Amino acid sequence: MNRFFITIAFVLGLPVMAQAQTAREEIEQLPERSGGNYLAYIAPDKPLTKAPKGYEPFYISHYGRHGSRWLLNDGEYMDAIRILRKADSYGKLTPKGKATLESLERFYPTTVQRLGDLTSVGERQHHGIGKRMTEHFPEVFKGTPDVDARSTVVIRSIMSMVAECEEITAYNPKTKMHNDVSNSFQYYLNQGWEGVVRMNGNGRARAEAVAKASRDYVHPERFCQIIFNDPQYVADSVNAANIMRKTFDIATNMQSHDTDINLMDLFTIDEMYDLWKIKNIDWYLGYAAAPQTQGVMPYSQENLLKNIIATADTVVGKKDWNGATLRFGHEVCVMPLACLLELDSCGRVVEDLDKLDEQWVGYRIYPMACNIQLVFYRPKKGEGPILIKALLNELETTLPLPTDNYPYYKWTDFRAYFLKKLADFSEKYPKEQYQSRPRF
Repeated sequence: MNRFFITIAFVLGLPVMAQAQTAREEIEQLPERSGGNYLAYIAPDKPLTKAPKGYEPFYISHYGRHGSRWLLNDGEYMDAIRILRKADSYGKLTPKGKATLESLERFYPTTVQRLGDLTSVGERQHHGIGKRMTEHFPEVFKGTPDVDARSTVVIRSIMSMVAECEEITAYNPKTKMHNDVSNSFQYYLNQGWEGVVRMNGNGRARAEAVAKASRDYVHPERFCQIIFNDPQYVADSVNAANIMRKTFDIATNMQSHDTDINLMDLFTIDEMYDLWKIKNIDWYLGYAAAPQTQGVMPYSQENLLKNIIATADTVVGKKDWNGATLRFGHEVCVMPLACLLELDSCGRVVEDLDKLDEQWVGYRIYPMACNIQLVFYRPKKGEGPILIKALLNELETTLPLPTDNYPYYKWTDFRAYFLKKLADFSEKYPKEQYQSRPRF
């Protein structure tokens, strides 16, 4: 850690921490991290900073992704099964290949009519988040708190909302809980701006970069050797890179289930790391402040951030009031929102995609059940500024604002900074130049 950072950290009141693990080290420690957005939520083990002297929390503004789920499409399971079935019919599978096919055949029936659904693992994740929310911030849920919870119209998000709210009402049965689900909320709960993408040619830039990364980082030779017993059959009849990546997606999403099926041993740590790097590049270009896509992608969450600010404006001036606004949706919103808010390193600009893994790590932002919580504090007595702190996956994180009392920032500074940021973007990209439509 360089002297400049230490000095800045001291001035801003930020914690000066030891060098963090690299992504390669983290994946070796827990190979499931290589699944990226399939990573099962890891409950935090770090204590939170005490409230500033004379202050107490009174409001939480939250957006969270649904918990662990089945894969979304039948083909994500059946494409690999069909390839292995065909090879098996010709006697082209090794014993390891046969065992892999047997595992997939055994698991596949559980996916019928469950594609995209929340799993029991995902349900437990949200029960845990809700329970810890009440434990960490009991003042927010004391008395008769007002809790407004809204979800996208997707069932896994609705069920995640139910699980989290169950914990809050279990903690305090007097909670005035309001749950709502409607297409009318989609414009901010599940929003993407396809027009900005088209206007800047970002779709092509992203596709070309991912295609290059796939050529550079997919090395299926060893994988195919342990699955298939005939190299010539693989050369003539199998898309080796395709079967490797499809099997990898199934393997990394097995952590979403209570099952004894484990396919991770089909891959070496180096292969897992390389396959993860492709996904990391794809998500960075599609949702982060990537210069390759003109840095516009986080602004897909303009409506969500405006809703966060506008909703907070309705409650911060209320005396003797406490409660929470809970929003439930998807990682395609949490991830760009974290980048738009510039939480920690989320907003980092990286020119060299070959070194992206050293500077921007997606799975730290968007595991299953990922969430952003803005916790508001007010003086217990007398007057004083409203303070906030930001939690990313329940861990305290930095905001791009001055402070002499990290992790606490002034709400007025937050509000002014981000409203100006959104206004500057709107001036550069007037809305009449593109169309904004919900992402369902």
